Amino acid sequence: MLIGEVARRSGVSARMLRHYESLGLVQPSQRTDSGYREYCAKDIRRIFHIESLRSLGLSLRDIGRALDDPDFTPSALVGDLIGQTQDRIATETELLTRLRRIDAADPTDWQDVLKVVALLQALGSHNADTRQRAALSTAHGTPVPVEALVEAALNETQPNVAGTLRWALAQAPDHAPALLAKGLGSPVPAVRGRAVQALAKMPDGESTAHLRRALADPDPEVRGQAALALGTRAQTAAIPTLIDMIVTGINDTDAADTLSRLAGEDTATAQRITTRLLDHLAHHATGPPARGRLTQALADIPGTSATQALVELSHDTDQAVALTAAYLLTTRSAP
Repeated sequence: MLIGEVARRSGVSARMLRHYESLGLVQPSQRTDSGYREYCAKDIRRIFHIESLRSLGLSLRDIGRALDDPDFTPSALVGDLIGQTQDRIATETELLTRLRRIDAADPTDWQDVLKVVALLQALGSHNADTRQRAALSTAHGTPVPVEALVEAALNETQPNVAGTLRWALAQAPDHAPALLAKGLGSPVPAVRGRAVQALAKMPDGESTAHLRRALADPDPEVRGQAALALGTRAQTAAIPTLIDMIVTGINDTDAADTLSRLAGEDTATAQRITTRLLDHLAHHATGPPARGRLTQALADIPGTSATQALVELSHDTDQAVALTAAYLLTTRSAP
């Protein structure tokens, strides 16, 4: 079969076939009387083998070794190709993400594009001051890719920078809470916690719904952060988690303060909180330290039920609880 026919049937151009020949990859088995290259079935099979290996990303040099060296093993080379492909995909994905963020910022001219690029680079800096200045720059009219701010906020470990990023997100468009909420699905508790902290700074509304979802988080600290944020928004759904925080001693002082604010909303809420505190106090699994914290939490809960509970607790068999309750009664009755 002549080179033109081989090119037509194989899809490999005649020019490439000549290149393969020059590299010694494929040598036509014979030539016609007129000197034209003539390929046999074995040659054509080799051409298809070369094209198959090229489709895997092998260089022509490695293809020659793979086809001609009987001691050449594919495992190491395929492993290298996997690594190279993963690196290339990561690089291309990063570029695609950056382009999408520039597009989302809706730049009006190339000057805006350059500002967004500079902002993205600054947000990814290893220097905390640079990252903080980038977050602050969003207040000066720089087009803001909200997705980049969200990513930075979810990954930021430096407290001052994290606070500035949360402030910047609070000024961001309405879709910021939905983007932050994706962080609640992270397998990393610290990331979920940062999502809750950022949502807590967002205006009430959609962010509240996401914070309520975080009350079911498997990590107690994440649940606690959500409960404290919801408590400041008068969300009674936070009450069970706040009481659990007092029992376990995780931010128990903040939890008790938040319960006190919620109890001041109305009589029914105060009664509900008192009942739950007493249920935990009476539970056989509640140890002495937790009972002491629960007793202290009753101090700022308004209403006769809480007062009566403290009266009863002033005679508790646990002397520490009894003394605490007796003292708290004096503060409640003081003018």
